Amino acid sequence: MPEHENTPENENMPNERAVAAAPPVRISPAATIVFVVLACALAWLVALPLWLDSGLGNPLATVLVPLMMFTPLIAALIVVLALRAVPKGQRLRFLGMWPLRPARRVVWLMVLGWLSPIVIVMAALALAAAAGWVALDFSFASYAALLSSASGVDIDAQSAMIAAVVQLAVIPFAALFNAVFAFGEELGWRGFLVPALRPLGTWPALILSGAIWGLWHAPVILLGYNFGRTDLTGVVFMTGGSIAWGVLLGWLRLRSASVWPAVLAHGTLNAAGGLVLILAASTPDMALAGPLGVSGWIVCALAAVILLLTGQFRRQPALAA
Repeated sequence: MPEHENTPENENMPNERAVAAAPPVRISPAATIVFVVLACALAWLVALPLWLDSGLGNPLATVLVPLMMFTPLIAALIVVLALRAVPKGQRLRFLGMWPLRPARRVVWLMVLGWLSPIVIVMAALALAAAAGWVALDFSFASYAALLSSASGVDIDAQSAMIAAVVQLAVIPFAALFNAVFAFGEELGWRGFLVPALRPLGTWPALILSGAIWGLWHAPVILLGYNFGRTDLTGVVFMTGGSIAWGVLLGWLRLRSASVWPAVLAHGTLNAAGGLVLILAASTPDMALAGPLGVSGWIVCALAAVILLLTGQFRRQPALAA
């Protein structure tokens, strides 16, 4: 966990001065490697039934894919508790779970994490439409056809529009439900891995953790999840998307010193990720038009540049003792 920086900018922020006097915990490279190997191995183990029978068409996919999201949490707990990579008494604070102080900083960044992914996803969709990667259908006729095909019931465009509006309205609330599953990933990737890699430097930690996060998805990406590609190009696109979003989620983690803003942001990303399917005139190429595709990379990169130019990556306090 990075120490509070003693800069004039931070000296003017009294709510960030109350940090513990104890030196930051440093994770050994061996413990970090064990975490990554465990997380990836457990992901493959969970996904194995899908590989043995029918892939994503296996009825168990609806259970196993969410279950896979908890493998980074399990790996982190094994390394932290069984291997004692973090001293007892400092574990919750190292993982960014508790205490949530200074409360104002943590709460405001939780709100930012909860709502800002919706803006980024919509901006990525607008960029994809401007680039010609997706054609938008505001008559919702295409979405009506999609719903009719999925449900086996004839749905007209007006009903599809009502369904679309409802889905858009419930995204912030669906994000809270999705955050339960996102917690399984975030405790591992941003709770443990980002601070474990932080001694390498901020940007190496963010980029490397994002790349590992992307590669961890390989068991389901190679079955066609997210991009409909069953070769290595799907993993490449997923890795790119994970690095792009991982920088922003990692910034929330470092800026708040808490894992909870990243948990909420991840939940919102998952809840809003299907917007392109609602508004697209035909089945889009998610590798280009999706939030984890190229349009998402560009918008995330622009957001990261804004944070960088405004000095936000320099503010990396620790949770108060």
